[in-house]
Amino acid sequence: MGFIGCLGRQIGSHGTEREGIIKIGAESLKHKILGPLGLILAAGVVFSFFLPSYRHGEASLAGSKAKDFALQIPGASHLADLRGKVVVLNFWASWCPPCVEETQSLNRLQQAIAAKGGVVLGVSVDEDAAAYNKFLQDNHVIFPTYRDATKKSAVDYGTTMFPETYLIDREGRFARKIVGPQDWQSPEIMRSIDFVLNQK
Repeated sequence: MGFIGCLGRQIGSHGTEREGIIKIGAESLKHKILGPLGLILAAGVVFSFFLPSYRHGEASLAGSKAKDFALQIPGASHLADLRGKVVVLNFWASWCPPCVEETQSLNRLQQAIAAKGGVVLGVSVDEDAAAYNKFLQDNHVIFPTYRDATKKSAVDYGTTMFPETYLIDREGRFARKIVGPQDWQSPEIMRSIDFVLNQK
């Protein structure tokens, strides 16, 4: 799966509404009637492509309990065993170029939040164990990961495109959902994570 195809799926998931807005903007420019309101709309469309958010039409999960699931990482056999930590739950796959793109940033995030009681938890949907293990070795992944070849945990969370990430607070509640690959050291992302880390 190429990068353009994977990215296209991600953007396309927002449906026809966004496509319609872009087409309207193009027609307005063509007829030279794009006024101040049109410029604001166009800027909003561009910004919305880069703002981490829910997929189009999804309801907010904030405050609801994160569904528990079995896993195999050092010190934990279930997600619930990480209660008391802030969990950055990242669903990914070795065949997904955007997942590769953000891996080193997730490594740095793990280093930044571990001492504060946070943990990056990667859940791979790889069916091929060899490809999964090679990815971990090639990318020097330092955060705990678990391979769920059945994809059940991802499906239970409503995740069908990757990467997709859930920020879970110390009480096991969703704080935020983040769609697509990110710069996990960006000020906007770090503010969100630090806010949850500082909650007692």
